[in-house]
Amino acid sequence: MKFEFHNPTRVVFGAGVLGRMGVEAARLGGHALVVIGGGSVRVGGVLDKALGSLEAAGVAHTLFEGVEPNPRLTTVIRGGAAAVDCKADVVIALGGGSVMDASKVIASLPFYQGDPWDMMMHKGPSQRVPETALPIITVPTLAATGSEMNAGAVITNSELTEKSYVSAPCLYPATAIVDPLLTVSVPPDQTAYGVVDLITHVTESYFNGVGATPIQDRMAEAVVLTALEYGPKAVSNGKDVKAREQVQWASIVALNGWVQAGSGALGFPVHQIEHVLSAHTDMAHGAGLAILSPAWMRFAATRRPEKFEQFARRVFDADEAMDGIGRLEEFFRSLGCPTRLTEVEVGRDSFQRFAEDSVRVGGDGARVHGRPPLGIEDIIEILRLAA
Repeated sequence: MKFEFHNPTRVVFGAGVLGRMGVEAARLGGHALVVIGGGSVRVGGVLDKALGSLEAAGVAHTLFEGVEPNPRLTTVIRGGAAAVDCKADVVIALGGGSVMDASKVIASLPFYQGDPWDMMMHKGPSQRVPETALPIITVPTLAATGSEMNAGAVITNSELTEKSYVSAPCLYPATAIVDPLLTVSVPPDQTAYGVVDLITHVTESYFNGVGATPIQDRMAEAVVLTALEYGPKAVSNGKDVKAREQVQWASIVALNGWVQAGSGALGFPVHQIEHVLSAHTDMAHGAGLAILSPAWMRFAATRRPEKFEQFARRVFDADEAMDGIGRLEEFFRSLGCPTRLTEVEVGRDSFQRFAEDSVRVGGDGARVHGRPPLGIEDIIEILRLAA
């Protein structure tokens, strides 16, 4: 192994820590742009408590609302303009993964020259990642993406029907205020999609890594086992705070870099294909992953069976790779997630377009990186397995 690791995000974790938001914001500036989604944070007084915390700490605020699931480029551009207009010193993301991703890009726009779409991975060698951003505070209301403690953001360009991502050091949040009580009102389907998302984050690096990484493997397996144990409890009883805490922490550990450090993972192929799927259909990201992840695993396991056999044995106490994959798929199904494209009315006539977009937007123009690398015909075969 040979790697560098750095994660500067400070985490404040625990039931009731939302009240710390004002104090933490005051460390960073006197005026906060508070970014929210469609208004769900108004339920139960979450937004009022958050804004009250700012006021108590003497931090002025401007509210920017309307970030949609699969956040749009046009929305983050408006958010960047709002940050400039109110002379924000800090951006606070109060919401799920979409709000946190949008907030990262919003925080960079006051300093970014040119088209923000140029900062995304789809630009390849001509990508211009941001170098400076306003300090960011993430306050997640959903356990899923782990965006509260990483430097990545996924944005959709609805005009081009493309979904891409950016990762840059300046996009690391300064502080993550993680209060599991904020997730108790999340409905069962969104809770389930979050569980799928966090599992897929670790299986992507686990199966696409260079191998000989026993510590990372065990960490990944622990995240999955935690999700298997506590995910169903959080789905069936949203007020189970203990379950919510464990799922929340698992989602953070899944993508804060600990599991991926040293793995040398060659891309996140399932995510790249799913980004195309949800760009075209606007389905929930976790729903797309529940469909595509087992299909990709069945495809990849025939090329590299040893790692999949290890996963089956350690996670499901199963002897065969395909048995382990089947049990994971059944787990997704037990949470109420779709596991076939037909369930979400995606037909075979779209497979060619999805495959072409995957290698163009999420790959190098010829293939999507992973183990194994995926060409257009490979992706079509995976989509057939998911049908």
